Amino acid sequence: MADRRSLGRGFAWLWTAFAVSTAGTWLAFDAVPLIAVLVLHVGPEQVSLLAAAGLAVGAALAVPLGPWMEFRRKRPVLIATDMARFAVVLSVPLTFAMGVLSFAQLLVVSVVVAAADIAFKAASGAYLKTLVAKEDLLTANGRFESTMWTASVLGPPLGGAAIGIFGPVVTVAANAVSFLLSALGIRAIGGGEARPEQRSSGGFRKGELIEGWRYILSHPSLRPLFFNTVLVNSLIMATAPLLAIIMLRELGFAPWQYGFAFGLPCLGGLIGSRLARPLADRFGQRTVLLTAGILRCCWSFALSFIGTGLGGLLLVIVVEFGLITSCGIFNPIHATFRLQNTPSDRTTRVLSAWSITSNASTAAMTAVWGLLAAFTSPRLAIGLAGLLILATALLLRPNRFPAPVSIEPVPAANPG
Repeated sequence: MADRRSLGRGFAWLWTAFAVSTAGTWLAFDAVPLIAVLVLHVGPEQVSLLAAAGLAVGAALAVPLGPWMEFRRKRPVLIATDMARFAVVLSVPLTFAMGVLSFAQLLVVSVVVAAADIAFKAASGAYLKTLVAKEDLLTANGRFESTMWTASVLGPPLGGAAIGIFGPVVTVAANAVSFLLSALGIRAIGGGEARPEQRSSGGFRKGELIEGWRYILSHPSLRPLFFNTVLVNSLIMATAPLLAIIMLRELGFAPWQYGFAFGLPCLGGLIGSRLARPLADRFGQRTVLLTAGILRCCWSFALSFIGTGLGGLLLVIVVEFGLITSCGIFNPIHATFRLQNTPSDRTTRVLSAWSITSNASTAAMTAVWGLLAAFTSPRLAIGLAGLLILATALLLRPNRFPAPVSIEPVPAANPG
């Protein structure tokens, strides 16, 4: 059973802000590509460019943000990134109403949102360590994970209905408002936040831009976890468009069947996130981290065998449910392990480096796997990705992961 004890007023406001902005994001899921197609009438190449450019360029812009944020209070950074996302996303419905919306603007929006997302995740991870005690980090991360999966189950169907009734621009406007509400929630946390120790010199030192990667690659446990998570996540995302082509074009599934096949398994993420803390308490954090991490590598290969009719639909549902449930258990424990093994004066840079690499890898893998599918077939490309994902389980060898003990005391701030 999930741990429902209070983690303090400060965490409650941070959790509420996360819930609101996550709900807005999932409500507007795929709305920007739909606007590009339905309003601007662009082709598939431009839609792919929109997705890849946002991830790749946003990741590049986020590189200097890690060291910059490390030496600043995190709550103002969180509010600033929320307000930046509010302004840039709100520009879409405003320019649409004025009749001047362009594809170039959608590209800029995608890039800014991607960079702000990376900055927000990095700053929020560091800020979380000051809001809750170290023994409550897994509970806090489990609640974030549970909220994300709840939004992923409810948001796309509601957003799809809203798009059908009001059009995609309305859901984008709702997403913009969610970022504003998130900023107000974070501002409501109040209280003091200690200023991080400043640099001895005013500007960036050369090593600061790569300090996050240097720390990850020198850490005996974070290094294999880093390569495993980046490869698994990017390969899963790279095959998603190919699976859509197989299901919708080759096998003739209806769009509602496609949505159902991926929406229903998201319940597994909600179940997994609620099981993460009880499983870790019973079997140990290290055991559950490695077991769930390996289990999530074992499902994707089966998607290359999808067939027609009810059997094909059930195969996708079962595979995705197993994959997502494993991820729901793994993700909060992975996030907690990462925080426990990163000192406070490097947390923002490490989380930034992790997110930047993940976004850039997803963009690159999506492009490469699209070309691979074009030269071979979508099924072969999905099968190869599944085999590579399975091979990444070799990175999670137990001897590389000692029992996760925090490397430093993490004080709980007085939220009141």
